Amino acid sequence: MSRFRPDSGLTRRMVLTMFLLGLLYVVFVAVLIAVGARAVVVLVIAAGFLLVQYFFSDKIALYAMGGREVSPQEAPQLHAVIDRLSALADMPKPRVAVADSDVPNAFATGRNQKNAVVCVTTGLLRRLDPPELEGVLAHEMSHVAHRDVAVMTIASFLGVVAGLMTRFALYTGLGRNRDNQGGLPIGLIIVLVSTVVYCVSFVLTRMLSRYRELAADRAGAYLTQRPSALASALTKVTGEISRIPTRDLREAQSFNAFYFAPALNRASVAALFATHPPLEKRLEQLARISGELGREA
Repeated sequence: MSRFRPDSGLTRRMVLTMFLLGLLYVVFVAVLIAVGARAVVVLVIAAGFLLVQYFFSDKIALYAMGGREVSPQEAPQLHAVIDRLSALADMPKPRVAVADSDVPNAFATGRNQKNAVVCVTTGLLRRLDPPELEGVLAHEMSHVAHRDVAVMTIASFLGVVAGLMTRFALYTGLGRNRDNQGGLPIGLIIVLVSTVVYCVSFVLTRMLSRYRELAADRAGAYLTQRPSALASALTKVTGEISRIPTRDLREAQSFNAFYFAPALNRASVAALFATHPPLEKRLEQLARISGELGREA
């Protein structure tokens, strides 16, 4: 529990997404069994990946991004902001990390509040003023409070399984084997089903990802009571990212779903496949909250 505003819409979407992915997983396994595929090993390996990702997601993310935990002596301003937000939200203080990257961004990871870590890049620290930094960190800490980081980790499981099954079918030559009745090759069936499963799970997780970003914007704005600071940070970060070399952005693109703002978000990419809602939509929501808080005052 925390003082971040509960978001029933986010909760419903997380439950619905997990239910649909679970149903899809059951159908997926049933098809594999029906075609006689020996998928036990692959499923065991995928489950192992899930457990590792779930329990060690914080360490994996920090390692992948080159982040390191910093002490209050090393980053006093950053710790001071997180101390204030933790007290304001009445939640355990997450571990604090910094990644040496010019890409201005931040992310939170960890399966629960006690194992959470909030990481910001040096590029973000250089570009934002204290109120803007507070807005970004409130956004990230709301992800932890709402537990949507853990849900996104679990939701990615089915996509991992589908990808592994496709590789398994291709590399083991299952595509050359036919069932006993001379039907379609087992490998071809596995590849087709895995592709469909991967595509559906991909769309579902991206839909959830976009909503969770809007939910985090709302929760962070209400907690700090300064939606304009978060809007300013969003505008500044988006503008600065557009000036970063594409090569550097591609290296960070795999973390888009966990970043405060997408590292690479071209207009040509269909909104259906985006990890974040459009900047305009996020700013419109923050403007409405600003007006609401002004009326309440």
